[in-house]
Amino acid sequence: MGAGVKCVITGANIKALGRAIHSLSRIGEELYFEPLDDGLCLRSVNSSRSAYACFTLAPLFFYAYEATGGPCHCKIYMKSVMGVFRSLPSLEKTVEKCVIKLNTDSSRLVIQLFCKYGVTKTHNLSYQDCESLQAVYNQDSCPNVLRANARLLSDAVVHFPLTLAEVTLRASPCGKVTLRNYVEEDIDPSKAMLTELSLSREEFLAYQLQDQREITFCLREFRGLLAFAESSGLPISIHFDSAGCPVVFSVDDTVLEAHFVLATLSDADQASQSQNHRPCLPNDDDFLGDDLDYMIAMETTLAGASSPPRSPTFNHPIPVLALSSGSDDDKEREIPGTPPNKKFRSLFFDSVIQNSGQTRQEVLAEDSDG
Repeated sequence: MGAGVKCVITGANIKALGRAIHSLSRIGEELYFEPLDDGLCLRSVNSSRSAYACFTLAPLFFYAYEATGGPCHCKIYMKSVMGVFRSLPSLEKTVEKCVIKLNTDSSRLVIQLFCKYGVTKTHNLSYQDCESLQAVYNQDSCPNVLRANARLLSDAVVHFPLTLAEVTLRASPCGKVTLRNYVEEDIDPSKAMLTELSLSREEFLAYQLQDQREITFCLREFRGLLAFAESSGLPISIHFDSAGCPVVFSVDDTVLEAHFVLATLSDADQASQSQNHRPCLPNDDDFLGDDLDYMIAMETTLAGASSPPRSPTFNHPIPVLALSSGSDDDKEREIPGTPPNKKFRSLFFDSVIQNSGQTRQEVLAEDSDG
């Protein structure tokens, strides 16, 4: 008998699951579905690997949860899943129970919606076996932490147009946080519309900052987490370091947690600052300041680390490391060639499958608006 899972969701958690799917649809075109003994993981990553999101639903989130036969990994076309959970008001008003069943002996992921008046909607979705996808980051290693109510941040970003690609966040130890739209370097500032707003320290639930920091990240993906957090009434935590280091947005509750990891824009003007301040680095003595040397040392560190790896910091954009397949005891990775000249530094990912053979695939970062 193959590995699989059967879970039953009832009540308001059906809509919460739908909102999680909607948030992930802002990240990538594929949904990574991974049932584990300690809960169900739903992940997605964009094509340029500069944005990653993960929802972990604990067994208490479900009315009933049963995972059998060990871990299994599959990915589903996002549009197929969105077809099931597209109408959130309909889920809340008409659906009384949702049953999700997966068995690797079959070739379908079955999602059943039990609606009022005895109506049952059954969706048989095809899927592909895949590797387990996990972004390598550790939000606890970030020295700067902001936490605020989702409504506060939603009211702040509502002033920016929906077509805006990137937003810049500047936080100061004096207790002031500003948000402004990012303007490309080749655009004349006198001809561009600039929007900036400020938030005071007293409006945040937590404000931990070492010194002034300025990061630029994609707004579209952040809006997806905002919508979920605001509907759930959960505060959002922001963990970040300097420009070029990933920013981690997270929400957590007793039955679920969500992490959105977004690449930030590398700023050449802050290169000296990044050289002097590297809290993400495991050991500054192991690095010579050169990007390629840093990549090699980081890979060696990750391969032999017993604790969760820390978020890497780079002064220049670099490509994604080659994806590797292998057992947990053998995670050697291959290093691609010369990094392309891209704006957003892509994240690092660790891909692991259970079979003993190893295959490698090089993936390079694409443009941020790709």
